[in-house]
Amino acid sequence: MRALLLRDLRLALRAGGGFGLGLAFYLVLVALVAFGIGPQNTLLARVAPGILWVGALLACLLSLDRILALDYEDGSLDLLATAPVPLEAIVTLKALAHWITTGLPLVLAAPLLGVLMALPGPGYPWLALSLLIGTPALSTIGTFGAALTVGLKRGGLLLSLLVLPLYVPTLIFGAEAARRGAEGLSTATPLLLLGGITCGTIALLPFASAAVLRVNLR
Repeated sequence: MRALLLRDLRLALRAGGGFGLGLAFYLVLVALVAFGIGPQNTLLARVAPGILWVGALLACLLSLDRILALDYEDGSLDLLATAPVPLEAIVTLKALAHWITTGLPLVLAAPLLGVLMALPGPGYPWLALSLLIGTPALSTIGTFGAALTVGLKRGGLLLSLLVLPLYVPTLIFGAEAARRGAEGLSTATPLLLLGGITCGTIALLPFASAAVLRVNLR
């Protein structure tokens, strides 16, 4: 299991499709929004939590089709499916590798990009915490979408259409937690709901992803 995780991390870093591409997209998107709104710090501060969360969500979306596609193309996914390791555990490792190479860098970069969006000072730790809690759900849901579309030609667009509606609850509660934190309000409720979504997706979706993969690999 550890060797598989390290292999996925090495492949993601070599391909450059997760770490670098996601961060670059996040930076460009936030910078474009900040430049588009202009030097209106009050307006920037108001929209900052939502923009920073939407940017993180879209950056995660960019690399979802690589979670299983490379393994499917070189045949290693068939070998993994017949290995003496539960397919549910393999799918969970794939989601974990995606989060380490894509979600975690976004969590670390978000407070820095908050400066561009004039995010109020109290909002920085809450923004990072909400992303830390919410991005694992994005990777787990994305892995489920990748399992649904694995083997389909040009399945990237279909994957985005399938996954984006499932991202909405995470986006709502994550952005709300960051907004409340920036305004000095209580963040307990949105953070608890966000944590519930993440725990629910991690507990349930690996089984659904494994079942879909077994059907697609027949």
